[in-house]
Amino acid sequence: MAKLINTDKWSSHWRHAGIDLETKRILVTNFLDTEQETDLSEPPNCEGFGRIRHFRRSTSPGWPSNPLPIDPACKFLGTPAEDVARAQVFQNAVCNWRCWYCFVPFELLSANHKHAAWMSATELLDLHLDQPEPAGVIDLSGGQPDLTPEWVPWMIQEIQSRGLEREIYLWSDDNLSTDYFWRALSIPEIDLVRGAKNYGRVCCFKGFDEGSFSFNTLADGALFSQQFDLFRRFVDLGIDVYAYVTLTSPTAERIVDRMRSFVDKLQTVHENLPLRTVPLEIQMFGPVLPRAGDEQREALKNQEIAIEAWSREIEDRYSLDERALPITHISLAR
Repeated sequence: MAKLINTDKWSSHWRHAGIDLETKRILVTNFLDTEQETDLSEPPNCEGFGRIRHFRRSTSPGWPSNPLPIDPACKFLGTPAEDVARAQVFQNAVCNWRCWYCFVPFELLSANHKHAAWMSATELLDLHLDQPEPAGVIDLSGGQPDLTPEWVPWMIQEIQSRGLEREIYLWSDDNLSTDYFWRALSIPEIDLVRGAKNYGRVCCFKGFDEGSFSFNTLADGALFSQQFDLFRRFVDLGIDVYAYVTLTSPTAERIVDRMRSFVDKLQTVHENLPLRTVPLEIQMFGPVLPRAGDEQREALKNQEIAIEAWSREIEDRYSLDERALPITHISLAR
């Protein structure tokens, strides 16, 4: 097994490499002439610093549909629910974990200035608005955006300063690896995020037990439980938060019991959290192919067993009416 990542050390290192607090800038990936550019469905935009992503509700047979961020964005923007949502993506250039299935080439996760530059919220929003048809959704992705949690309030503040808070829905990703949101942000910044009606956040559980988590991230399996504590803190703040989970595992042994335990843990955060959690199917493409050995290929098979176990747990715990509710109607209120 590969040497485990020291998450605290890597997080601190990449945070300092990915943010300039004095000038309020984030190190943002430029996709031009990168390996990732070849995987994009449309050429990079925003002078190379952006990409358009089409979020699709439909998934593979046997997998639940993915309403994120489609439904939260449509609900806020007052548009009809659709099957595809177009979003402007900006990607920070640092990450503290190395998930083998990440669609981002690892060279773009290591503060590589050959393919990144310092960008402010003002500059990013200018680039976005200069597009011929600016998307109604801006997605702050990565990398790991929460290594630089200031990015979210800086963007919210910039959107509000231009009076665009009713026209732009802001979405951000989080791998639940650090508590920097609370350690780095001031109380006024946290309150700004809490109060932003045009903001939603998705946090990804990287596996469904310690073994699958460590296999997927190269981080210590003990950090698996920390993900639930961090998610609970976002719920307690009242932020509009959702979850992903990846179900790849090197072994299918006792997978039904392991999945039952995982759903139990989700319900310790809130009894409705499983209904706000979307399993993501991992597929082989682009940068993933050279990283995949026998264990990874076996994990792709095991996720098919895991999704069956997940679906049974959801059916056993919730009524048909509860399962049919739009994800935005699932309350996490205490």
